[in-house]
Amino acid sequence: MPAPLLQLTGIVKEFPGVRALDGVDLVVRAGEVHCLLGQNGAGKSTLIKVLAGAYQPDEGEIVMDGEHAHFADPQAALAAGIATIYQELDLVDGLSVADNIFLGHERSRFGFSRVSDSNRAARELLVSLGHPEIRPSRETGSLSAAGKQIVSMARALSRQAQVIVMDEPSAVLDPDEVGGLFRVIEDLRASGKAIVYISHRLEEIRRIGDRLTVLKDGRTVAADLPARETPTSELIALMTGREVSAEYPRRTTPLPDAEPLLVVDGLGRTDEFEDVSFSVRPGEIVGLAGLVGAGRSEIVETVYGARRADRGTVTVDGRTLRRGSVDAAVAAGLGLCPEERKSQGLVLDEAVYRNISLASLPRFSRFGATRDSAERSAAHEASRTVDVRPDDPDRVVRTLSGGNQQKVVLARWLLRSCRVLLLDEPTRGVDVGARSEIYTLIRTLADEGLAVVVVSSDIDEVLGLSDRVLVVADGRVVHSGPSAEIDAHNVLDRILASNESSHESEGDAA
Repeated sequence: MPAPLLQLTGIVKEFPGVRALDGVDLVVRAGEVHCLLGQNGAGKSTLIKVLAGAYQPDEGEIVMDGEHAHFADPQAALAAGIATIYQELDLVDGLSVADNIFLGHERSRFGFSRVSDSNRAARELLVSLGHPEIRPSRETGSLSAAGKQIVSMARALSRQAQVIVMDEPSAVLDPDEVGGLFRVIEDLRASGKAIVYISHRLEEIRRIGDRLTVLKDGRTVAADLPARETPTSELIALMTGREVSAEYPRRTTPLPDAEPLLVVDGLGRTDEFEDVSFSVRPGEIVGLAGLVGAGRSEIVETVYGARRADRGTVTVDGRTLRRGSVDAAVAAGLGLCPEERKSQGLVLDEAVYRNISLASLPRFSRFGATRDSAERSAAHEASRTVDVRPDDPDRVVRTLSGGNQQKVVLARWLLRSCRVLLLDEPTRGVDVGARSEIYTLIRTLADEGLAVVVVSSDIDEVLGLSDRVLVVADGRVVHSGPSAEIDAHNVLDRILASNESSHESEGDAA
């Protein structure tokens, strides 16, 4: 086995009242993809920031290419050959691709940027990554999520990085784009680069990883495990400290004579989606499956009134809602857990109880003043119902794990007594243990009589959770039926068939 390219030993990092890293060990070798696993709060993000030079460890040793290293700041880590691609990509949308690639180490002469030189060098990097179609002069903001990932990788290579850290790089990619990402990673591995890959998706670890390290509570609980051979049950037990079932909770069949709570009829928005119709009964979970960009999020946001429909109707319990009115939707009993919970669903610097009570504030107001004790007490009860941890209503939401942040949004709608729950990417960025809890919670809410709509990029998740599934492609529903009668391969086949049909139609029109 080759000597380590990067070795961390006994890394400790403390913050006031918190020991985030408590003696972490990590060994990374050239030409390998080393996967880093752990629940939210296990210490992965802190360790990444230590590698990136954003944090300096309080104890421990870092050895890079046989030399003791100390990264006083991110520039020092880059100079040593470590580049980090964060989940929230730090690209500047208004700049060109080339400008983003060389941001901070611009190619200049006599103090002036050499645009042609930058474009040429950027083109070489993009070609080396297998993406010659990305023009160096193109504005970065116009690229897809996958294109931005490639630009971030090109920037890492422009720094002559030997170790590339990737934090949840597939979180916003569809299956085809994930395949492209993995091909790039395989090329980087073949060229001798070391990849540190962080993901909650165990199926990705099997496909791309060589070895893996598991963190729990800031400690290394397993190191150098073979990525493909280690049983899933063992990985889950290591991450959570307990046995967690990876199966989806038991389905229950809604009463056959139950009237639909939610009826969507002929809904459409120009250039986004067209002629979408479905219904959801009490106790039923309906899933929307499709690739990124298919129109799924746009559909649920329009049902909720956050986007104004151009055509069609949304009816809740026999009452047709006013188009484009969130107030009307909420008053009728709709609740939305949005795709981006941090930017769209939460006030991160407010307390848990305040985030939970947001949709119910009039209930706790009298003569224009909020009755704080009643608000806190009711919100705390709702948070306990969904098991938000820690059990502290005054805790700032920003400090919670992804899974517990999602529970806070769910608790908001329980407090509001909503009857129809729209869930957009309910487990994105959530670790495997919390994901299992959220699945159970969603099924429990449905069993208690809620009508639930689930949108997810994970096709297996949609099929596993849902009683019925709609397959959405190019803004249209191309299949509707019981989830038990279709599998992931059938879903993709229907999407591809629809895409091919659309392209043929466009060709005929031309």
